[in-house]
Formats: sequence, C-alpha cells, structure tokens
Amino acid sequence: METVASIGPFTGFPPGAFGFFADLQRPGSNDRAWFDANRQRYEQDVRLPLEALLALAADEFGDGKVFRPHRDVRFSPDKRPYKDHAGAVIAFRDGTDRPSYYVQVAADGLMAATGYHEVSRDQLQRYREAVLDPRSGPALSRAVNAARRSDLEVGGRTLTRGPRGVDRDHPRIELLCHTSLTVARRWPVAAWMHEPAAAERVFDVWREGGAIGRWLARHVGAPRQ
Repeated sequence: METVASIGPFTGFPPGAFGFFADLQRPGSNDRAWFDANRQRYEQDVRLPLEALLALAADEFGDGKVFRPHRDVRFSPDKRPYKDHAGAVIAFRDGTDRPSYYVQVAADGLMAATGYHEVSRDQLQRYREAVLDPRSGPALSRAVNAARRSDLEVGGRTLTRGPRGVDRDHPRIELLCHTSLTVARRWPVAAWMHEPAAAERVFDVWREGGAIGRWLARHVGAPRQ
C-alpha cells in the first residue's frame, strides 16, 4: 500500500498540483478508476499543500478545512464524480459573524477570496437595510471601490434587478442586487506559486478584503435562523 507523507511546512504548490487537474479534465479521466490510480498525486501535490497553507494561516485567520474532491451529483445532469479544482476554507458556516477565507487550486491557476459566500434570509435582510442606510451604505461603497482599485474582483450571487420596492436609480443599486458578497483575486499558473511566498499572496488578498469583511461582520453578522 502507498503511504502519504504527513503535513509539513508550506513550501508552495508544486507544478504537479496544476498538472493533476489538467490531467483530470482529459477525456476519460474523471472517473473512480483514474482517481484511485492517481490518488497519491492528489494527496502529495494538492491536499497536503492546502493543509500546510491552512496550518500556516491558523494563527491569523483561524482553523480551516480542505473540501473533499467529490462532486455532489445527486441533482446534477453532470455525473462526473470529481471536482475540477480543490478548495480550502476558513470559518465556513461556523455560526459567527466572521467572513470566510477561501483558496482554490485548479489547472489554470490559483484563486483566493474572502467575504460572505452564502447568507441566510435574515442576514440578507440586514444587509439590504445596511446598504440602504445613509450612514453605513456609503461606507460599503467606499470599501468596494477600494477593493476594485486594488484589482480585486467583487463578486457573489446577484439579482437581475434590485429588491422589490427599491428605486432602480438608487445610487447603491449594484450593491443592493447582491445576495452574497465576496472579493477575490485570480492568478494564472506562475513560478512563484511553487515557492513558500505563495502563502503571502493568498493572505494579502484576505487582508485586502478586510474592510468589506469588517463591514459585513458589523452590519450583517452571524445568521440567526
């Protein structure tokens, strides 16, 4: 039986992490037989570096977990069993007001994000009230504009139109269309990802998104439902 090394210090994401997902996407690869034959690659090049990154992040950002590689295919016409990426998250659905911190490895590169990826009904109500408020709403607009000036993507689920009863010409209609709010940065595969300094690139995104995270924590807070 093959053995898997224990978690060590974070040394970067090896080229094999991106190569693993490139190979997984090839025709005929995304099945149990292929994954079982390549499980050691997944463990060594993908899961262990993500676990090491989480261990390095714990003191500043908190404890996290690596998501399982399996897709939920129960209600999907796409029955491929494995995800085309690997993700790790901190503070996911932990019942607090903290934003989540996320990092993802895929064939085309690396992505880091932070914010409220999912919100409950009561959180959404408080979010909209705070965006509409003439004191707290402009503060979020400033934080979002600052994030964009730092080349962060402002994302999250959105409505085609604003909430019912809100003027379409409202100065913060774009924010009011959001039903979740995140910021992210994506990088194509590059040599720096294979070095320990890759951790700071990820952590910098989490820090740069801090103003939005603090706004969400203060004005939206933890789910109550």
